[in-house]
Amino acid sequence: MAQAPGDEGAKRRRRAVPAASAKPTSRVRMSAAQRREQLISIGRQIFAERGFDATSIEEVASRAKVSKPVIYEHFGGKEGLYAVVVDREVRSLLDRITTALTAGDPRELLEQAALALLGYIEEETSGFRVLVRESPVLSATGNFSSVMNDVAHQVEHILGAEFSSRGYDPKLAELYAQALVGMVALTGRWWLEVRKPRKETVAAHLVNLSWNGLSNLEAKPGLITTRVR
Repeated sequence: MAQAPGDEGAKRRRRAVPAASAKPTSRVRMSAAQRREQLISIGRQIFAERGFDATSIEEVASRAKVSKPVIYEHFGGKEGLYAVVVDREVRSLLDRITTALTAGDPRELLEQAALALLGYIEEETSGFRVLVRESPVLSATGNFSSVMNDVAHQVEHILGAEFSSRGYDPKLAELYAQALVGMVALTGRWWLEVRKPRKETVAAHLVNLSWNGLSNLEAKPGLITTRVR
């Protein structure tokens, strides 16, 4: 019996397996801890780029692809997010420097401190930019100046012992410690922008200036020029 012309087409349609419809991809929902870390990372980058005043909650929310209330829920606002970012950077820098100070020789300690700061600037550029920018908000652990003060106190103890052994007034160790750490910190801020010469060379010159200056300290320095009034 002959088949009607349309029967074969109908069979082919019945045999054809319909293609599976593509399921829409759903975004993986972050845990609260993961979302918090994401917001801290994004906030750190924007604060480094723009500073505290020019950073807005809207931009942080936009980059994180969340609504503003999510940021308020985690940090209470821009100030809270900034404080967390700065706290982390302060701890990171201080830990890096204190961990590096392992030598017993004073000159090696100067080298280690200089390399630790320059290494932080090189590897954590955004974090360093956040720390050195001025802001009206104080974090729990302070700011870049407070970190440098902590380092200066450690250097002060080292210099105090050296001064006593060499016949210098140990009470002046604090002054020299602030001068040394300030020199390294300001040079670090300059090197942040120029990035040359390489950090080992910068550290060597810093140590050269500071160590050779310390090696030839005068017990009672005076000015060679005085103004008569």
